[in-house]
Amino acid sequence: MHQESLFSHPNNNNTPLANRVRPTTLKEFMGQQQLIGNGKVLHDLIETDQVSSLIFWGPPGVGKTTLAEIIAHQTNSHFITFSAVTSSIRDIRKIMEEAEKNREFGERTICFIDEIHRFNKAQQDAFLPFVERGSIILIGATTENPSFEINSALLSRCKVFVLKSLAVNDIVNILKRAIKHPNGFPTLNISYDNETLKMIAEFANGDARVALNTLEMAILNANHHAQQVQLTIDSLKQFINTKSLRYDQHCEEHYNVISALHKAMRNSDVDAAIYWYSRMINGGEDPLYIARRLIRFASEDIGLADTNALNIAINTFQACQFLGLPECDVHLTECVIYLSLAPKSNSTYEARMTAKKIIKETGNLPVPLQIRNAPTKLMKELHYGDHYQYAHNTKDKLTSMKTMPPELVGHHFYKPTTQGREGRFKARMEQIKEWHRQHDHD
Repeated sequence: MHQESLFSHPNNNNTPLANRVRPTTLKEFMGQQQLIGNGKVLHDLIETDQVSSLIFWGPPGVGKTTLAEIIAHQTNSHFITFSAVTSSIRDIRKIMEEAEKNREFGERTICFIDEIHRFNKAQQDAFLPFVERGSIILIGATTENPSFEINSALLSRCKVFVLKSLAVNDIVNILKRAIKHPNGFPTLNISYDNETLKMIAEFANGDARVALNTLEMAILNANHHAQQVQLTIDSLKQFINTKSLRYDQHCEEHYNVISALHKAMRNSDVDAAIYWYSRMINGGEDPLYIARRLIRFASEDIGLADTNALNIAINTFQACQFLGLPECDVHLTECVIYLSLAPKSNSTYEARMTAKKIIKETGNLPVPLQIRNAPTKLMKELHYGDHYQYAHNTKDKLTSMKTMPPELVGHHFYKPTTQGREGRFKARMEQIKEWHRQHDHD
């Protein structure tokens, strides 16, 4: 826990450029106009000093901490910050009690928690009674979905504002402002063209901090001739090899991308499926996780429309186990292509879901006596297995014996389509149905 830490901006070479040029007013802030444009709710709350407890949710480098600092500069409140790593519950409660005393004397306290998702449940709970009483105004910043990472009781008392990745033009303007800022590079005369700054902005992939760090590296490593620095595309190439990708194996983006892969394959969009698969593997995803999801997809979305799909998926999983990356990369790609282009049927999945629903409604219905096993004398005396008909002893391998609980006779779970090979199963079911129509006598 640190008091007033957001106001500390030493202008020295040891302080990153992103901190040295951080905006202190809404007028200086770039991007997020959907939240802080004139007439927008957050803009008016900050300008009128009417901020209540809130959560800033968005990807890295889009202005969450900066907005908290702007509130700090424009509010009349006492401002403190907490660290999830160093703040114990005892520390939190001690500061909260001081905030409660300050409230009694008419002073508000704003608590800023960066990366609030890193606080555990007990730490988050420690803030709750003080937020409820109005002892503090809590401002949390997170890159993770608050629905999953923040206690529901605390979340319900906060307004969530969603910040978006910054547009290329927004980042270009941030870079121009940094170059001209008195705390940026005041002793250097820096020349550049818009295409050079655009190249940095595109590389940053919506993250202003990445863009500013790249700019700083380029300037510090450039040739300084009489305090003159020229930024060129050629000089940037050593710092920009590939675009900064945002993917976290354990966070919301992980679930967003695997969802996109599933839905692209389900829609038979093979190119989109390859793209989303590549996003995952390039982001460092475990190939066995992807392979497991492909196995699930093979039955859930293809099923018996292509009876080879499950074999392909299992073979791919085994290849990933045997070889690992990078060799198994091509096997996963092959499987994604196969599953995308295979005929689709969710009849198997729907059959399971329907049966699950019926079981929930009807409970554990007794097994009909004729298909019960009778290994003991007592069971035989209780008529277990009476009137059992052995299908293999019949010409058509079918009998009129009922194997469904009487309460569910007539219920149909599996409803095959005519997609791909599933048409064969549909035809076979029609054949069985016709046999029963001719031979069953109730």
